[in-house]
Formats: sequence, structure tokens, C-alpha cells
Amino acid sequence: MNYSIHSPFLRIRLHVLLVMSLLLLLVSLLATGGFKQSNSRPSQELFHPLATTIGRISNAAPTDAQCRAKLKVPCYSPQEIRNAYDVTPLIKAGYTGKGQTIVIIDSFGSPTLVSDLKTFDAGYGLPDPPSVKQLAPLGSVPFNPNNSDQVGWAEETSLDVQWSHALAPAASIVVLTSPVSETQGVQGMPQFLTLEKYALDHHLGKIISQSWGTTENTLFGKSSEFVFDGFEAFYRQAAREHVSVFASAGDSGTANPDVAGKIYPFPTVGYPASSPNVTAVGGTSLYADTKGNYQSERVWNDLATQGIDQSATGGGISQFFREPDYQRDTLPGSVQKELKGHRGLPDISYNADPYTSVPVYLGFLGKANGFYLFGGTSEGSPQWAGITADANQYAHRPLGFLNPALYQIGRRSSEARESYHDITVGNNGTDKMTGYQATPGWDAATGWGTPKTAELVEELAHYCY
Repeated sequence: MNYSIHSPFLRIRLHVLLVMSLLLLLVSLLATGGFKQSNSRPSQELFHPLATTIGRISNAAPTDAQCRAKLKVPCYSPQEIRNAYDVTPLIKAGYTGKGQTIVIIDSFGSPTLVSDLKTFDAGYGLPDPPSVKQLAPLGSVPFNPNNSDQVGWAEETSLDVQWSHALAPAASIVVLTSPVSETQGVQGMPQFLTLEKYALDHHLGKIISQSWGTTENTLFGKSSEFVFDGFEAFYRQAAREHVSVFASAGDSGTANPDVAGKIYPFPTVGYPASSPNVTAVGGTSLYADTKGNYQSERVWNDLATQGIDQSATGGGISQFFREPDYQRDTLPGSVQKELKGHRGLPDISYNADPYTSVPVYLGFLGKANGFYLFGGTSEGSPQWAGITADANQYAHRPLGFLNPALYQIGRRSSEARESYHDITVGNNGTDKMTGYQATPGWDAATGWGTPKTAELVEELAHYCY
């Protein structure tokens, strides 16, 4: 679901179908340093970005210090995120995703994908990747800057590409685009499935990032069985071929819409994140200093941190999928009572809070081109994909489906302490729906937590086979 923000100082785009949030900050915000935000919740099923310029900071890459001074929020650079999640030692040791390819699945794509990445790289001192390709095996439609749906997907694609590259600067990137917008499971999912099969059939890469989803319950029923069956067959085949697949957990906590845009009256989760055959990525609020030194982290929930019932990380318990062996064999009895034999998610998490944002360059907005601040669990899937590219290079082989290894690491307390930031503060509930509490160890708000990457990569290389 999308939450419309009508303040003249701040407009946030929260697009559940894309599982992404966009902070659009105006020049007046730069002057006042203040946030104003309404709590209105429109009932429409499909939501669009409010395309308003950030008030460009000289159209240059903003520093975190600038954002904190002028906007009162951090905007973490690639170098800060690397430091906070301990990716820097890998990068310095030469593990940069070299020889790997990340595949990203989106609708429409971006008309300025390559040039925007070059601008992002120049702004943050990153090398260009060996290759960036945007392919449209199903055909394409001309980009219309007045079509808010296309603009929204272009934003999503830009985030996915720039931040997967930030974590794996030597990996190649292939974006596969659909000419159909994924809309709450009603349309677009069959095309995404075709694209994912295309990626596997053409051996495009060993890592797939999916920053989109639909409420799991919208796919219940005979008319949608082929969607479930097709995707699950694909994910199982991907695992057999040692392909890692990530899916963002969503941005609405446990309150998700049906096909008419009405919130289900009980806690729900998103698909494909709820699939036991993908690695589901939840969201946190990351607090670090302007050098990226990790300070603390909590469950991303705007109600708890901002006092506004707008967005929170997805997470919970699937009503469709049974509990997989890797959860049943590793999670304690207290968690088993909560799961009741069903798949719990997410598996792991990553920074997602729009108020602990990351910058993305958008070059398809004409006079409004510039760096924008993003949040949402859409951040997590591409960045975990980047980390996995580094890990594949480190291991000298594709690690494939990560979940069994992630849970084996998590069940061993000493390895878990060294490999994960265990999130124990917060929950993903809203005013309208109860959520799940963060606890020591695995929980249905943040999974095992966020990565201490250098140690985690060593453990993954040991446990993945």
C-alpha cells in the first residue's frame, strides 16, 4: 500500500508493489531543516510516486554530513554502508564481485540507467562495473515521463542497480525488464516468471534480486495456482543450479492490501518473500556515524521512530507455505510455537528506513534530475545480492541458495554473534495491525538480523555446498 504525504516540505513515496520508499525533499526543507508529514492513507490499490524534486544539492552527490546538517537525517554513502556492515575488509582484500553477474528483474526499467550509474559512481568515487545491460526479452514500451507508474519503476531500477553495484563494484549487472507493471498479483507476475526463466535458461548470472512483491493471499485460489506453481518450480531449479535468489519483504508491516486495496483484517506477508525457496530480506533502521561506524539498529517502523503510522518492514508467518527443514531443524521451541509449522520470514535484514536513507541519482526527470534519498526493503535485496557476489568470488564458486547455511550459522551462538547484528529492539506492527517483536536470535521482524559481512562470508563459504 502507498501512503500519500502532502507536506510542502516532504513527500515520501511508499510503493508496496515495488517494496520501496522514496524521500523527496524540497528546497524549503533545506532551509528549514524540518519534516512535516500527514497520516492520510488513500484507499487506492496502486500507488504512484509524488514526483517532486529534492531541491538539488548542486546536483552533486550529497555527503552524509550535509544531509544531517540540512535535513536532520543521515544519507549513507556506499563507503559508510560498507563500513557499517563490515564489507570494507572484503573490498580492500580484492573481493569486489569480480567475475560475477547480478540479475535484476523489474518492470519497464530506466531510460537513463547507464548514465545515471556513471553519475552515481563519479559522485562517490566508485569504478564503473565491467558491464551493465538492460534487456527486454518480452518487448518494451517507450518511456513516458508523465506516466507515474513508469517513473516509479525507473526509480526502483535505479536503486537496484546503483546499490547492488555499491556493494560489488566489480560485478556485472543485467537488468531484465517487463513491458507490464506488476500490480498486486493481478498482472505482471507471469511476465516476471518468464524473465526469471530467461535468466536461468540463458545462464545470465548466479544471483537474482527481486525488489517487488504482492500480498501472499491475493494469489490464493485456482486462478493463481499457476503463478505459485511456476515460481516455486523456478526457485527450486535455481537452487539446483546454485543460483542465489533474494526477495524484499515489503514496506507495510503486517498490514497488506487485497486486490481491491483493502487491508486484510489479519496479519499477512508478501510473496515471493514468503517462498521457502528464496532468501527474504527485511528492513531495519541503521544508526551509524558519518564515517559509517556502526552504533545501533532496530526494526524499521515509522510508528515507533517517527510517531507516524506510515510504513514498517514486512515480516511474519506464511499462511500458504509449510515450515522448511532449515527452520524446523534450527529454531528453538519458543519460535516453533509461534510458527505452528509454517514458513516464517524474513531470513535476514538490511537498512531500509527512509529516515536512515541512501542516495540514488535519477536522470530521467528533466529539470528535476538529481540525487534523491531512498528507503524501503527494496534497498536490501540488491545489496544482499552485491554481498553474495563478493562471497561467490571469495569462495571461488557460486554459493547458491543461502538459507540452509544462514540458519546453520544462526543456530551456533558464537558464529551468530560474529556473523550477524542481532536486532532485539522494535516490532513491525502498526495502529491497524499487530506485528512481530524483535527478540534475541531469529524473529519474524528481522530474521537473523543484518550482516557482519567479512565474517559471514567466511562462514557461508564453509556451510554452502
